[in-house]
Amino acid sequence: MKTRPVFRPDTRPVLRLLCLILTVCSTSLLQAQVVSNQKYKQEDKFRQLEEALPTPNEFRTASGAPGEKYWQQQADYEIDVELDDKLQKVIGSEKITYTNNSPDTLSYLWMQLDTNILSFDSDAHLTDTSSHLGKVGYQSMQQLLAKETFDGSMKIAAVRDKEGNPLPYTVIKTMMRIDLPRPLETGQSTQVSIDWSYLVNDSQSRPARTGYEYFEEDKNFLYEIAHWYPRMVAYTDNSGWQHKQFLGRGEFTLEFGNFLTRITVPDDHIVA
Repeated sequence: MKTRPVFRPDTRPVLRLLCLILTVCSTSLLQAQVVSNQKYKQEDKFRQLEEALPTPNEFRTASGAPGEKYWQQQADYEIDVELDDKLQKVIGSEKITYTNNSPDTLSYLWMQLDTNILSFDSDAHLTDTSSHLGKVGYQSMQQLLAKETFDGSMKIAAVRDKEGNPLPYTVIKTMMRIDLPRPLETGQSTQVSIDWSYLVNDSQSRPARTGYEYFEEDKNFLYEIAHWYPRMVAYTDNSGWQHKQFLGRGEFTLEFGNFLTRITVPDDHIVA
């Protein structure tokens, strides 16, 4: 008995076409997920994946809401600060009581020194570029000169523990690490005292979020003070210490806490 040959169509072109379609669709999908930075008209290709692919755990849910065992650190401040109107200088001392509510043992603390953005070696200064290559006006030249001559960084005079003993510390541009004399266990608190000072910048020649404005006619200064004291870096369950450098175009999460602040200014000043 003769058997008829079975016709078997060549499916390879179809498979190749299907793979090509899937590849194009996947590429289009990935490109569609790239977040655009509309302000500067650029794609944020290095955006971290916490928003797109959250990982739920006992501390926070996939939506980002607090979980069953959510925790948050606490930092309480007692600050004495004085404004020197003759030198345009801020002088302060503070006592910080830091409570470790995390399940981790901490052997050091990180603090923000945001005024160090006005130092010569800050990342904001070293990476600053001109917005155009045209003519440069007098005010722009004045600001460029001020960046090279004015040092608005915070000068740390002392860092001590509760007993007044000096603590080792390291300043890394807008961040400062303080090494603790003993590890800080879960539920424990530690106390750190810091003495510091810095020169206030002229908002005309060295513009920033903080600064002073001089009124020639009245011979008076108007001060607009921001990020003026060393403050604790946030320590969280999803990223640990948030100690990225301050670049001036963003803000940081801060720990909740209580403040007792005493401000000393000349008697003809109004604090608002």
